[in-house]
Amino acid sequence: MRPTRPALAWLAGLASVSMVYGVLRAWGVLGDGFAAPLWAALLALPLSAALDAGLLYRRRSPRASREMPANLALGRYSEVWLELRLASEQPLMLWAIDHPPAGMVYEGPAQQVFLRPGQTVRLGYRLRPLRRGHFRFERCELHLRSALGLWTQRRYLALPAQARVFPDFARLHGAQLRLVDAWLGQLGVRQHPRRGEGQTFHQLRAFREGDALRQVDWKATSRLRTPIVREYQEERDQTILLWLDCSRRMRSRDGELAHFDHALNASLLLAYVALRQGDAVGLHTLATAPRRLSPGKGQRQLSSLLGALYDLDSSTAHADFSGAATQLIATQKRRAQVILLTNLRDEDDEQLLPALNRVKRHHRVLVANLREAVVNDMSQCPVTDHAQALDYCAAVQYLQGRARLHERLAAQGVAVLDVTPSELGGALLGKYLEWKKAGVM
Repeated sequence: MRPTRPALAWLAGLASVSMVYGVLRAWGVLGDGFAAPLWAALLALPLSAALDAGLLYRRRSPRASREMPANLALGRYSEVWLELRLASEQPLMLWAIDHPPAGMVYEGPAQQVFLRPGQTVRLGYRLRPLRRGHFRFERCELHLRSALGLWTQRRYLALPAQARVFPDFARLHGAQLRLVDAWLGQLGVRQHPRRGEGQTFHQLRAFREGDALRQVDWKATSRLRTPIVREYQEERDQTILLWLDCSRRMRSRDGELAHFDHALNASLLLAYVALRQGDAVGLHTLATAPRRLSPGKGQRQLSSLLGALYDLDSSTAHADFSGAATQLIATQKRRAQVILLTNLRDEDDEQLLPALNRVKRHHRVLVANLREAVVNDMSQCPVTDHAQALDYCAAVQYLQGRARLHERLAAQGVAVLDVTPSELGGALLGKYLEWKKAGVM
């Protein structure tokens, strides 16, 4: 509890009057007739302040509740509402401010509101998350003003709530998503059922000349008293398994985002397009607490993928390619297109190559290897002094080591994408559409 500005102003005013009165009395300008009213005023102020503070202390806090979306988009403002209701019989002036968790930006100062008995007031503000994950709201803060306006009291009301912050998929890839249908149309990539003698049942139809007897559905024929055959379509849907590296090397940053965030965004873009094409998409993580999402189809799988990735982040652990390959082979039985999103070094080949060889016996493998944009800049920067010469040599040596590793991967039949983080989404999508059109997945 603290005094308000009016209370301090009254106190300062009375103190000033007392000092002036004392000086004038010492000079003999004023007599004792003004002493009694002045002492009365000096005593009335602390008594009134004490009474005002006691009444404020005994007042009940308003009832409060928070209304907000359960899911928030990273970097996008969302509306949050605080609802206050006064149950006491006396009106109340207060200021309200919410306490969002760390990692979120609160837009707006404390809001002032005058509550009447039984009145409910809604206060809105905007909230912008700065990172993905699971967040807990604990409380809100109220500043209550006393009846005489001499005191304000700070109170905290428990308002527990939870929110999940997901990548802002529409903002990240809005332009690309709007062009997806046009791209697919230009490339001739469309879902057309290929009828024939595949393994996937398509429909029942009347018998036609040239149909084989093994296609006849005898139960339907008996029921309808006319020859009925079962028609099948060729199964061309594929399985894509995203193998996401969460090791310490994915913590490198290009701009505002880490390599891990670039890989995450590119994975979501590829999953969106693949699911729209009827393919199944799954997830495995590498070098963190294992997370696995079994391959599935449909837009519901995209929601499941977002739910599995929204709070995932890179760690300081080392990438265990051998152990991750064992887990992947054990859990993914059906042949799939495995896409490893990582940031490799030349020294990784001792463990990486044997692990990928084991995976390649069961699945097609693509390695999307992220390259730091700063390395490109250093290798292309003009050399004018000794420091720049050292930077240039280090960058060239680093790029040559990566090129040797890529050659060894290609020699073992592993496809490689060597791209900067900003190019990853478009490169993955282009590779997928290339495979889809060629039917080689």
